[in-house]
Amino acid sequence: MHSSIAFSLAAVVALLPAAVIGWFGRGRDGIWWAAMALAVAGTGAWALAQIEDAWHAGLSVALWVTIAASTALFATLAAASREAWRLMPLLFSYLAVLAALATVWQGAPEPRVPGPYSSWVIVHIVVSVATYALVTIAGVAGLAVALQEHALKAKRPTAISRLLPSVAESESLEVGLLSAAEAVLGLGVLTGIAANYLATGRLVAVDHKTVLSIAAFLVIGALLFAHNRVGLRGRRAARIALFAWLLLTLAYPGVKFVTSVLLANRAAAQQSSCVVDGPTLA
Repeated sequence: MHSSIAFSLAAVVALLPAAVIGWFGRGRDGIWWAAMALAVAGTGAWALAQIEDAWHAGLSVALWVTIAASTALFATLAAASREAWRLMPLLFSYLAVLAALATVWQGAPEPRVPGPYSSWVIVHIVVSVATYALVTIAGVAGLAVALQEHALKAKRPTAISRLLPSVAESESLEVGLLSAAEAVLGLGVLTGIAANYLATGRLVAVDHKTVLSIAAFLVIGALLFAHNRVGLRGRRAARIALFAWLLLTLAYPGVKFVTSVLLANRAAAQQSSCVVDGPTLA
C-alpha cells in the first residue's frame, strides 16, 4: 500500500514540470521536450505497472491509464502539429488534478478482472481508452476556442489567451480530434457488443456505461454533421464538444467512481453497522 502511494506520487511529480512549464509560454525547445518526455515516461510506466498482471476495474487505475494515454497522445500531436503544443497549460493542469485525485483514491477497492482475455475484450479496452484520450484533448481545444473568442469579443487579450492556439487552429484541432474519436468510439461500441455477446450471449448490455457511450457517439456525430453542413463553430461547437466529453467522463471514470468509491464505502458502512447493531450474546 505505502509503496503504491509512493509510486503514484512519483508519477504526479513527473507531470508537474510539464504542467508548470506550459504557463511560461516556452516554445518546443529542449527543456519543453524534456518535461514532455518525463511526463510520458512517468505516467506511462506507472499505468503499465498497475495493469501488468491483470486489468483492474477500479477508479484510480482508470484515471492513471487515462492520464498516460492523454499524455502520450498529446506528445504525438505536439510533434506533428504546428500549434497543438500550445494546449499544454490547460491540458496538463487538468491532468495534474486528475493525477492528484488518482493518488487520493489509491486505496479504494480495485477489482481485478482475471485473464485470459479474449481478443475482443483487449481491443475494446484499447479503443475505449483511446477514445477518451481523444475526446479529452478535443474538449481542451474547445475550451481554448471559448477562451480565445471571449478575449476577442472583449478586445482584451488575457495572459491565458496569449498562450493558447488561435481560434482557427483550436477549432481545427477540435474537429480533427472529434472526427478521430467518432471513428474509434464507433469501433469501441462494436467491440463492446462483440465482447458482451461472447460473455453473456446478449448483444447489448443496457447499463449506464453503454447508454452514455452511445449518447456521446450520437452527440459527436451531430456536431460533426452540423459543422460540415451548416458551419457550426466557435463557442457553440465548443460547448457541444465539452458535453460529449462530460458524457464519456460519466461513462468511464464516473461509473468507476460510483462502483469503486461510493458503493464500496456504502457497503463498508452497512457492514460496520451490522457489526455494531447486531445481536449480542447473553
